[in-house]
Amino acid sequence: MPPNKGIGFCCSIQGLGFIAIVLIILNYFSWVNTCKVLPFLKPSTVIMKKKLPFIALLALLMTSQQSLVSPVPQTNETAAQRSPNIILIFMDDMGYGDLSCNGALDIQTPNLDRLASEGIRFTNFLSSQAVCSASRASLMTGCYANRVGISGALFPGATVGLAKEEMTIADMLKQKNYATGIFGKWHLGDARQFLPFNQGFDEYLGLPYSNDMWPVGQDGAPVKKGAFKSQYPPLPLISNDKPIDTINTLEDQATLTARLADAAIQFIKKNKHKPFFAYIPNPMPHVPINASPAFRGKSKQGMYGDVIQEVDYNVGKIMKTLKDEGLDKNTLIIFTSDNGPWLNFGNHAGSTGGFREGKGTSFEGGQRVPCIMRWKGVLPAGIVSNQLASTIDILPTISALTKSPLSEKKIDGVDLSPILKGDLSASPRKTFLYYYRRNALEAVRMENWKLVFQHPSRSYEMGAPGFNGFSGPTPENVMVYKALYDLRRDPGEEYDVKGYYPEIVAKLEAIAEEARKDLGDDLQNRKGANNRPAGSLVK
Repeated sequence: MPPNKGIGFCCSIQGLGFIAIVLIILNYFSWVNTCKVLPFLKPSTVIMKKKLPFIALLALLMTSQQSLVSPVPQTNETAAQRSPNIILIFMDDMGYGDLSCNGALDIQTPNLDRLASEGIRFTNFLSSQAVCSASRASLMTGCYANRVGISGALFPGATVGLAKEEMTIADMLKQKNYATGIFGKWHLGDARQFLPFNQGFDEYLGLPYSNDMWPVGQDGAPVKKGAFKSQYPPLPLISNDKPIDTINTLEDQATLTARLADAAIQFIKKNKHKPFFAYIPNPMPHVPINASPAFRGKSKQGMYGDVIQEVDYNVGKIMKTLKDEGLDKNTLIIFTSDNGPWLNFGNHAGSTGGFREGKGTSFEGGQRVPCIMRWKGVLPAGIVSNQLASTIDILPTISALTKSPLSEKKIDGVDLSPILKGDLSASPRKTFLYYYRRNALEAVRMENWKLVFQHPSRSYEMGAPGFNGFSGPTPENVMVYKALYDLRRDPGEEYDVKGYYPEIVAKLEAIAEEARKDLGDDLQNRKGANNRPAGSLVK
């Protein structure tokens, strides 16, 4: 018998037992009055009194929770055995040092701090690449971006995008009948064929690319004809595959964080009776930044701090929704960022927490990002993992937790679930490849050792940053020379120790050589054997 029918049947029997007890009580007061209330009961008082013990016994059996007729089904299924709902919050240009639990100064993030106290905070978590589209391609597919043909940041009207043949997290979870929604910045191709509803998502509300790809200057005013940004169309807010609004001003930008969080909350409520995947790639704190009026001036770090605190508030709203709807113990929340801060924007940029350089570089400041995971009652609470991990590991980890089959195509991510189960000595990821630009292998990692190869790089160390939304200089071809760093002792990547550890250099060189065979390396003009093409626009 199906559980719902069994429960209903038992409830019906218990109801009959309750009626029998009522009849017994009424008899003790007055059987005659009982008959007046229920005239269809006409047997003699004597006969009925003789039957009272039998009726009492029957009532007791009927009201018992252990009814022999049909016991209430009991389930031993724990939260860990059920497929969890997944909420993935993916910030844009948030630095490692922008959360108070990671040491942020004068920025308060109480909700994110609470998320960390109730889950796992990762301190050695890397974005796959320090740039928008590449990092998102990796997150969605579990692959290094160059494996799936995506590099850099795609511009409006791009003729390429994430190939339909690649399995995204949403595609993977659809195999398990998850409802899937995205609320935020997509940036994997703005042509209709590349939009989220063609990549496994049921619902989409958000921006097709970065919020600075609009015909507005850094001063917030429309650009003049002939200026570089004049080639950009107005910034659309898209619902599924159609624009429903236009983001024209900085005041419009200020509405995005709350608007997208509210849409995600409605999606959660609508799908609370089935498993769901809510992907929330917030367009901020990528410049141009702006906070809604209620948050302006609330932090001691100016507009940037205000924006982060508004993000934190909306994360709190999502957490409250899960609790109110009874979902917080069956929902895995993952919070991380696409790359480090865009440092040349000065007080409109975040903090690397002391790591070297920032967005657009292969140094730790560009790729080490905050990461928190919480699944109440399943993941251990309040622990810190210092093990190497990356955004490319999120897809296979979700696969393991939901028992969703992976793609038959090769991926690069590893399953982090041993760490999530509380084994802090587990080290699923041993190595990492720092690819950047189109396909340049700029560094390799083995545990805490990092070998940086000679390459041209962006640098924020050549001049003062900008101020109040205006950018400072960022030369793109400053030569970086080969060096070995021990990140355990030197997380700021300041001291080259390759002369002391030739055996470590040899091991890292071997890892790099295998990577070049597999994926190629533009620095050596080598093609890889296993790169897959991006999707091409079909006209």
